[in-house]
Amino acid sequence: MLTAFFWLLALFMAVLTLSVRPMGAWLAPLASGQAPARLAGFDRALLRLMGVRDTAMDWREYARAVLLFSLLGALLLYVLQRVQGWLPLNPGQRGAVTADSAFNTAVSFVSNTNWQGYAGEASMSHLTQMLGLTVQNFLSAATGIAVACVLMRGFARRETRNLGNFWVDLTRISVYLLAPLSLLLALALASQGVVQSWAATLPVATLAGGEQTLTLGPVASQEAIKLLGTNGGGFFNANSAHPFENPNELSNFLQMLAIFLIPAGLCHAFGRVVGDRRQGWALYGAMALLFVLAASALALAEAQGNPLLNALSADASVGSLEGKELRFGAAGSSLFAAVTTAASCGAVNAMHDSLTPLGGMLAMWLMQLGEVVFGGVGSGLYGMLVFAVLAVFVAGLMVGRTPEYLGKKIEAFEMKMVALVILLSPALVLLGSALAVVSQAGLAGLANGGAHGFSEVLYAFSSAANNNGSAFAGLSANTPFYNGLLGAAMWLGRFGVIVPVLALAGALAAKKTLPPSAGAMPTHGGLFIGLLSGAVLMVGALTYLPALALGPMAEHLALWAGR
Repeated sequence: MLTAFFWLLALFMAVLTLSVRPMGAWLAPLASGQAPARLAGFDRALLRLMGVRDTAMDWREYARAVLLFSLLGALLLYVLQRVQGWLPLNPGQRGAVTADSAFNTAVSFVSNTNWQGYAGEASMSHLTQMLGLTVQNFLSAATGIAVACVLMRGFARRETRNLGNFWVDLTRISVYLLAPLSLLLALALASQGVVQSWAATLPVATLAGGEQTLTLGPVASQEAIKLLGTNGGGFFNANSAHPFENPNELSNFLQMLAIFLIPAGLCHAFGRVVGDRRQGWALYGAMALLFVLAASALALAEAQGNPLLNALSADASVGSLEGKELRFGAAGSSLFAAVTTAASCGAVNAMHDSLTPLGGMLAMWLMQLGEVVFGGVGSGLYGMLVFAVLAVFVAGLMVGRTPEYLGKKIEAFEMKMVALVILLSPALVLLGSALAVVSQAGLAGLANGGAHGFSEVLYAFSSAANNNGSAFAGLSANTPFYNGLLGAAMWLGRFGVIVPVLALAGALAAKKTLPPSAGAMPTHGGLFIGLLSGAVLMVGALTYLPALALGPMAEHLALWAGR
């Protein structure tokens, strides 16, 4: 199992690394606030048709536009779910979703989390899937990329309040990036057997002589943007473990690659925008280093298997197969689990609740690091840049000089915004988990007691506050208590971070860009990569270690003690 995993990991990282430069070249004009050079005329006509005026916005105006657009999107998606029973394209005449579930789902998809407390094929009409969920997959992803572009401009521009225009950025990112990439990926997935159909069901004869009804729908189109936009919401309840969403090993590889494609490319785009491509490669290097270490540790945990089953003469060489699809095996499932939790995606091809205790802990920890190890589209880059500012601040304290990053002095206001971004997510995760485990409504959703039950709750809030969307499915979270509390965590975890990131961008753009001074720490070499990686690891370790000790670590010790 480990041999297969490391060969797969090596191939995956090689293909991903080769994609970084072309994706960065594609993204760089959008990040700079420009249309692709060959489409300038089309861009002017498109913006005129859309009624969008390219007027400059400062960070406050940009933030207001983001919040207003997201609020309206959540409201429309909520209403669509509540009235879907009266609308067309509703096979089986699926009724309205409950109010608390509709609220949770609306917030989930608008915040790029895509947490699903329902079975998609049983609850959502085809119209809701396409007009509501798929559209928000595009728009929430474009919003995250737009915010990352603004932070890039904050570092690249000087003595200005102009950070671009949200409506222009949203339009260009959706039309020039997400739409063409999604079309190509949807065609590739459909060629491998991913379903794309208007039909509701298909009756088929079984080998036993009976009849089975298969659920169909426009799956490939939603699957493509679900992955490229690091959304994660599956058409089917089983998500990417369902053969109609992920039929074979090639589709599995394409899906993993699609999740990291834009986040990795944004690193190179950052280097192009700030005029030093080495800066982008340094960020990519830190992300790749952390990902390879975490993915390898997760695979090692899954390779040990379950000691109770190993004692019954189970074949330990194939790793732990509980909750995994045999067509992917423990190797393909372990890598997918690391990819989807390192990015804020939430797509799963295995039951994360069945991961070994340490394997589940690694998946959980990748989210708790702030979803910056590649992370979501946009959110991964701006999260890692926040840690980069923290790293140069710590370095400045160590040598007694004013910290600076890319020629911008890091002062009190910038560090206040950095502190807000870094501390908000742990506060939401730990306070939410604590409230759930001391309340009757929270404990009622647990299918397991003890350490594993606590891990289920901790995983849920880690996923929600970091806008991931995957779950330890042993927790029954489709209740008013969890729908409300997790919905609040998703909204604050997304927009409570975006606003200070935009404020940070505005402060940086207003500063002068200073030439490198003697003694300034280079931010493109191995030393900086190590410092940046250490800052990410230390914040995650120090914040969550006590909670992890109560959950997955305690469960691991009990399991290997034979209890």
